[in-house]
Amino acid sequence: MHPTATTPSYLPFCTPFLPTIHHITGRKLSSKIKKHAPFVRAMATKDRKRKHKDQLSEDSTNEGLSRILRTEAALLGIGRKAAAAMANAKSKRRLSPRAVLEALDEAIANSRWDSALEIFTLLRNQLWYKPKSQTYARLITLLGKCGRAKEAKKIFHLMHSEGFKPTIDVYTSLAGAYGHAGLVEEAFKILDEMKILQSPPDEYTYTVLINACVRLRRFDQLQHLLNEMSYVGIESNIVTYNSIIDGYGKAGLLEELECFLCNMLEEAKCILDLYTMNSVLWAFGNKGKIDEMERWYGEFQLMGIEPDVQTFNVLIQSYGKVCEYGKMISVLKYMNKRFFTPTAVTFNLLIECFGRNGEIKKMEYYFRLMKIKGIKPNSITYCSLVNAYSKAGMLSKISGVIRQTENSDVTLDAPFFNCVINAFGKAGQVKIMEEIFSLMKKKSCKPDRITFETMIRVYDSCGMVEAAKSLEIDMNEVGNKLLV
Repeated sequence: MHPTATTPSYLPFCTPFLPTIHHITGRKLSSKIKKHAPFVRAMATKDRKRKHKDQLSEDSTNEGLSRILRTEAALLGIGRKAAAAMANAKSKRRLSPRAVLEALDEAIANSRWDSALEIFTLLRNQLWYKPKSQTYARLITLLGKCGRAKEAKKIFHLMHSEGFKPTIDVYTSLAGAYGHAGLVEEAFKILDEMKILQSPPDEYTYTVLINACVRLRRFDQLQHLLNEMSYVGIESNIVTYNSIIDGYGKAGLLEELECFLCNMLEEAKCILDLYTMNSVLWAFGNKGKIDEMERWYGEFQLMGIEPDVQTFNVLIQSYGKVCEYGKMISVLKYMNKRFFTPTAVTFNLLIECFGRNGEIKKMEYYFRLMKIKGIKPNSITYCSLVNAYSKAGMLSKISGVIRQTENSDVTLDAPFFNCVINAFGKAGQVKIMEEIFSLMKKKSCKPDRITFETMIRVYDSCGMVEAAKSLEIDMNEVGNKLLV
């Protein structure tokens, strides 16, 4: 805790202040769960209501739905034709150019790299199609983001074989593909090749390589790239510098971050912005370095950089990590005073912090306040509530959380079900855990690796060896879809 005497004067919300929390009495929940069946019955009722609501709204959304269905049908149909075309290399069936190109765009936009390659193969078999450099670049970029560097290299060589001279954007896309796949050395080889072939890398090329180095924590290469940019006369912009600062922060390299930031200020390379401030504050706050965080907040204020809601969320999260409840509440009051509207993220941070530290009444207070202010709780909100009640041994309140989700339009995703499964599993309530697992599948929410591992761990701890083995077989059958 920071004494009042050391609190910076430029942080009006950092004055230690813990207001009295007036508990708002809510409806009493059942003291214990009497039966397991109500969970399934209640959630099944919710499903019927939602299906009825969907039926009523069908007419009003018919046009949009038809468009989506047409697009999907075109994509699936063209995918089948692509497979047939690959099976028969002589196939020259003439397809609608618009339908095929739209299907390719759709596949790329949705990161369906395998469908995109099939459709591209079909395109190349059409007499009317003339490949463009931009199409190759988009495919290479997609394959890179999906970690398919091998396929990206094949597309690059295919482009060469068809007589196309790769442009700067194609080289950059291939370098980015290697970067996404973790092949930094290969990415640098592309950079060297660009120089030899007189296709000089531009600012975007260097930015892609810098981002790859930051993501893979190859900070040893950053200064080399920055020096090379300076040598060829390419000015680094604030986006590039922010990427480096953000990378240092996420890696926990605070000394390197501060040194880099100070060099930026001394050399006046560019004007710092709000993103810079938020990244720096998050980096120090995430490591519990509150004094340094507050000092840098003051420095940015002197530079004329004003905070936004994300800035205050970072401060609330940082104070929450070190249990500085007074400062958390002061930040919230400061936001209200300056007419900053708290978001779902703001309340989620407060709820998670108090719940994690066993402050159940305060957690419930801010959960009610969140709803009073008209901010809809989301899956993260309910996960925090479930985790807090589980940690406090208040399983009966978890059933209340589930009932609340029935009266909302929140999407119950895998993380939420995983929290509930873990809560009842840790308490030895195996039957309820299994019912929640069944309910998860009924609601078309696919279990993930965490779901299976949690249940297997519970079965093992309860000596249910056969059940654990059976579930492990189910997990292995799902295969790579769960392990991605």
